[in-house]
Amino acid sequence: MEQILTELRAVAEETRLRITLLLARGELNVKDLTNILGQSQPRVSRHLKLLLDSGLINRHREGSWVYFRLSEKARNHSFVTSVIADVIESDSLLKRDLMRLEAVKQSRSEAAAKYFASIAENWDNLHQLQISEDEVEAAIGDMLDADLGNLLDLGTGTGRMLELFSNRASLSIGVDLSHEMLSYARLKLEKAGLTNSQVRQGDIFNLPMETGHFDTVIIHQVLHYLDDSLTVMKEASRVMKLGSKLLIVDFASHDREELRDSHSHRRLGFSNEQMREWGGETNLKVLNNQNIPAPETSAERMPNSRGDKLTVSLWLFERV
Repeated sequence: MEQILTELRAVAEETRLRITLLLARGELNVKDLTNILGQSQPRVSRHLKLLLDSGLINRHREGSWVYFRLSEKARNHSFVTSVIADVIESDSLLKRDLMRLEAVKQSRSEAAAKYFASIAENWDNLHQLQISEDEVEAAIGDMLDADLGNLLDLGTGTGRMLELFSNRASLSIGVDLSHEMLSYARLKLEKAGLTNSQVRQGDIFNLPMETGHFDTVIIHQVLHYLDDSLTVMKEASRVMKLGSKLLIVDFASHDREELRDSHSHRRLGFSNEQMREWGGETNLKVLNNQNIPAPETSAERMPNSRGDKLTVSLWLFERV
């Protein structure tokens, strides 16, 4: 009862209610919230602190950025859902906030789409500038089962994962939103004669696949481009069979701030703690983890790099 009263008091103020509504729809940073709400950074930060103290929201720091989202515990409280449902139907200010939120998301999507369109043909080479791709791909092959069953590759890009592992699968499907990437992926798969592979345009936040269909899911170097990685993991979990495997390959936590601008990274890697926490929220249990540091010379070859090495992490999950 005391916790519910604390949370009710926290949202019993206009700006904090608006923030709660926005964070119920995904992670945002302070800059996002100031742009949407039209308020100063100090004011927004004060309200965020009060919401944090109440336990309604969580925070996650990545380099110089801090992301906020409605806590999973709070989301299960019926009053949060009911309050949001009631006010959004009748309040023009909250409706305008949501329109601005969509504008922020659209701006990010357009920036990412422009970036991917510009580098589609050179995508595989770009990966090699950052990490030892041969070593990472060998580690992926070792961590995956010999028989992958129905394989799904989220954010398939150039279709590299399908190209490598379709021979272990009965059916392999790659999903991506980028026309340019999919065109290049189709060309590669056709040249390789992989008749059991196909690529589809689709939103990895809302997959056009039935529940409980796939035996293996791969998310390879995708999550650091997204604001809301947890939602993608939930969607991956939804389409997986019980006992099936999810392999996430991405950067370990780092401080390479310049990658936000030079390579459109939204996240500066992920920690083991973060992955375990998200796994617990998505019915996914961590089975294995491996870290692969980049070669000594790779950071020096990165454009605008400070010289810090990147590390690639592999996390293998089981659907429970």
